[in-house]
Amino acid sequence: MRTEDQVRDDANKILGLVDTETAKAGVGQITSFGKLLGIKGEGANNRPDGWYFPNESSFPAIIVEFKGEDKDLKQAHIDELLKNCRIAHAKYKNIIGILYNGIDILVYKNEELVQGEKELLNKEHYLGLFAQNTIDKQKIYNLTKRINDNLHFKFGINDLKDRMIFTACALVAKRYEAILTKGMSYNVLRASIFDTLNKSFESAIQQNIKLNILLEKYAAVQVNNPENQDAIDDFIECISDISDNINSDFWQGEDVMAIFFNEFNRYKGKSDQGQVFTPDHITSLMYRLIHVDKDDIVLDAACGSGAFLVKAMCNMIKAAGGNNTDKAKDIKRDQLYGIEIDKKIFALACANMLIHKDGKTNLENLDSSTPEAAQWIASKGITKVLMNPPFESKYGCIDIVQNVLENVTSNTLCAFIMPDKKLEKDRKGKKLLKKHTLLKIIKLPEKVFGESVTASIFIFKAQKPQNDKEIFACYIADDGLETVKLQGRQDIRDRWQAIEDKWVEIIEKQSGDETIQWLKPSEHLSYQMPEKPFEIFEEDFVKTMMDYEMFKQGIDVKEFNEQLLQQILYSSEVSENESSTQISLSK
Repeated sequence: MRTEDQVRDDANKILGLVDTETAKAGVGQITSFGKLLGIKGEGANNRPDGWYFPNESSFPAIIVEFKGEDKDLKQAHIDELLKNCRIAHAKYKNIIGILYNGIDILVYKNEELVQGEKELLNKEHYLGLFAQNTIDKQKIYNLTKRINDNLHFKFGINDLKDRMIFTACALVAKRYEAILTKGMSYNVLRASIFDTLNKSFESAIQQNIKLNILLEKYAAVQVNNPENQDAIDDFIECISDISDNINSDFWQGEDVMAIFFNEFNRYKGKSDQGQVFTPDHITSLMYRLIHVDKDDIVLDAACGSGAFLVKAMCNMIKAAGGNNTDKAKDIKRDQLYGIEIDKKIFALACANMLIHKDGKTNLENLDSSTPEAAQWIASKGITKVLMNPPFESKYGCIDIVQNVLENVTSNTLCAFIMPDKKLEKDRKGKKLLKKHTLLKIIKLPEKVFGESVTASIFIFKAQKPQNDKEIFACYIADDGLETVKLQGRQDIRDRWQAIEDKWVEIIEKQSGDETIQWLKPSEHLSYQMPEKPFEIFEEDFVKTMMDYEMFKQGIDVKEFNEQLLQQILYSSEVSENESSTQISLSK
């Protein structure tokens, strides 16, 4: 039988309790709570057998107690574990306690026994027991605004994309342990970021030379006020703060970066409207609608900052058992592909993927409507497509969709976000159905992409003709998000997850909601909003009769209205006393 020391050492190979940039972690019996957490008084001298203490106290911690295989797990051992959990509660609200003897295991979530735990798993599994807790979104909104205002007004970086690139590169550098400390000059800050970027993906550049575009675009960022030390220090503080959230083992960064990029995008000007970033809750919905799983090879041929690819990566890795599995490495290396034509946005996508340590970074800086892109797509064995192509015709929206559908594997499910009437208004859109099947149209809430455009999700099956097969359609009228002054639309009441679950079930069953329609492709290629019932009110009737009478008498309605207004405004008798002002019309 294994001794306690042997159980502890073997268990840590599974748990993965090692120090990272965002947490203190380890095993042993020589390090006290006082040294680990900086606490004093009762409990400071207690020594846990295993620990995971994140830098962010809002994230969950883990305490482990080990016993030898020859010892049954008894109440005294449970009491010892829970006592240590209570000590850690001085700093952390949420704590997982694990008692393990190499054979049996007990797991406690905030001192309550978790049922169904049969074997020891990686720490990510236990951190995930708190996954229903929401990230501090307001903190990310505030940090993003601080960073944008700082770079714009204090550093003097006038171009929004340059501000995003500078920030994203700083976050990548921080991810790869760049030294960014308050008091350093701008030149030292800039050089530290560049050097860390250069070294951190040296091997990846050998596989994808176009990653050099990230370095090129970072080096090209123009700063007009590099001497403002307060601005430099504030930027470094914000980067450190947001980095702790992005890099935590708990969050894996997908929520944070989605909020970050979408929030930054709110500051763009009217000239940038061709590029519409996809809100995080919509990427989540689409991932589920086409049943992406850990074995799929996913393409986004208009990937923008990489929202769909990061969402797919994080969900697929979670399904594979976590970041420390061999499958996770395969997913990052071989199962995620993206194309982006805009060099600055391409640089942002590279940065976003590198923040998540995606490995090979299978991104190409191409025009997705070209034969070159078609050849590249066809070579990847794509099995699922998640895309939000540029909406306007001048950017080749339908050409991109067609190029994707014709070069992925037959029967591939492809989900595209496009304006509601795009397929009906564009002659090329109607022709798509000669070769491909439009299965579903899901009309999105009116305000998802602002006031100027309404959009739907169009789900195709590639390389199977429509042949007059009817199209399922429905309308998600409300996503639960609310407009917050100066901060855009947010899920401030945490309504979306329940709404998403409901609609995934409805769309899967193709029943259960009154908005459902079945469209004949020869008649409609968009969700048909019901016509409002005809209503007439008494004032409408009176107005119509008055207009008719004036028409019969040859009275000019416009001239009559102007004369009447003049009479009311300027031919009135006005009298005033202490308590009121009275107006009487002259007759």
